[in-house]
Amino acid sequence: MLDFLPFPSFYVSPVFPLGAILFNFLFFTITIPIEAYVLTRRLKFDKRTSIFYSITINLFSGAIGWVVFFIIEPFLPIEWKSAIISYVFFSQPMGNMNGLLLMSAVTIFFSTFLVKFILLKLALISMRDPGKVRPEAQIIGRKTSRRIGRMKLQNTSLLTTILISNSLSYSAITVVLIISTFRL
Repeated sequence: MLDFLPFPSFYVSPVFPLGAILFNFLFFTITIPIEAYVLTRRLKFDKRTSIFYSITINLFSGAIGWVVFFIIEPFLPIEWKSAIISYVFFSQPMGNMNGLLLMSAVTIFFSTFLVKFILLKLALISMRDPGKVRPEAQIIGRKTSRRIGRMKLQNTSLLTTILISNSLSYSAITVVLIISTFRL
């Protein structure tokens, strides 16, 4: 089967995880508006800018997450692989893997939070107008300490905003997963 492809046959899988891909798109359609709303309310962006930043950080963090998963997956034990396959393809979590599932969820939440914070920080830095930035050498005395304090406040505001938006979007995703698992 598919002998014309230039890579070995063990890379070709007859199973295509269409359900996982569709759920990923569903998660994006849930998280992007939630996080854009939080960015609009907390950081005072206009709606267009907050939607742009929300789409950017969610798509890049999703891509980074899948790359990390595909790098880690070959090194997982067989029991974990079978639990993942059982959950992804059949929506049936394995009974003895609940602790692993909880630990994975917490790890994914905080790693996604960190990636989204870094991505938003990079996006804000890259989109900044270079003509408006003053060189640090011009700032002297008490203005320096006030500016550093304001920068810390802005970083804290950005950090808490991403934490709130990530928490709300993961809560919505959890509700969708519970509904899809138990078919309520």
